[in-house]
Amino acid sequence: MNITEYNRNAWNLQSLEGCRWSTPYPDEVVELAKAGDWSVILTPNKAVPSDWFPGFPDLTGMKLLALACGGGQQVPLFAAAGAEVISYDASDIQLEKDEEACARHGLKVKTIQGDMADLVEIPSGSIDLIFNPVSNVFAENLEPIWRECHRVLKPGGQLFCGFMNPAFFLFDHEVLEETGEFRVIYPLPYSDIESADEELLEEQLEAQLSLEYSHSWETQIGGQCAAGFAITGFYEDDWDEESTRLQGWMPMFAASRAVKWQG
Repeated sequence: MNITEYNRNAWNLQSLEGCRWSTPYPDEVVELAKAGDWSVILTPNKAVPSDWFPGFPDLTGMKLLALACGGGQQVPLFAAAGAEVISYDASDIQLEKDEEACARHGLKVKTIQGDMADLVEIPSGSIDLIFNPVSNVFAENLEPIWRECHRVLKPGGQLFCGFMNPAFFLFDHEVLEETGEFRVIYPLPYSDIESADEELLEEQLEAQLSLEYSHSWETQIGGQCAAGFAITGFYEDDWDEESTRLQGWMPMFAASRAVKWQG
């Protein structure tokens, strides 16, 4: 099975069904961004600190790569704030929503459908900032992603990433949601393909739900350092209370700011 192509099709279906991450922001939110009033998220709830963005709220002249965050949400806000935005996503439908939202507000965006581990259409050293909300959970290997992000960034360019806490994948979530029992059944790293019960995996594939992978903090944070980044910011975030019974026990998400070494 080609996992990348499978998840592309799964996300196209999910986008058509209109999940939270596939619902474009209201027009008034984009118009406020044009006036300098905006914020964005890498994780479900906590806004990215405004001082992470050079020149906030004006991003005029910034070459920004919105990596795996299509859907008509962050991309039109960045364009409204003045950035030159490339939206790079596996899902054609998510990209169409970025295009439609930007066109509706007279904003420009370049969209590219592709694998986040292969940014071949983007020249080396051409990007000022990469914005990558929680999405590497759908990627089997992170090393090529960090390598490609490092390649396309200018010296001193920044990489903002959101992450899923790998501990989320330890538990039997069906039992947890039905009974509240915290039953640890999966060793880490977790993979739907390798770890999930055969019957559950078959149901997942029949429903065309995206396939997921856990990644250790060493792979997520240490992997960026190994690729040539310095971590300069970090915060944790929670999920919505109704999303999982794990809410309140530990942060479910985190986000990092990294800078490409200039040496």
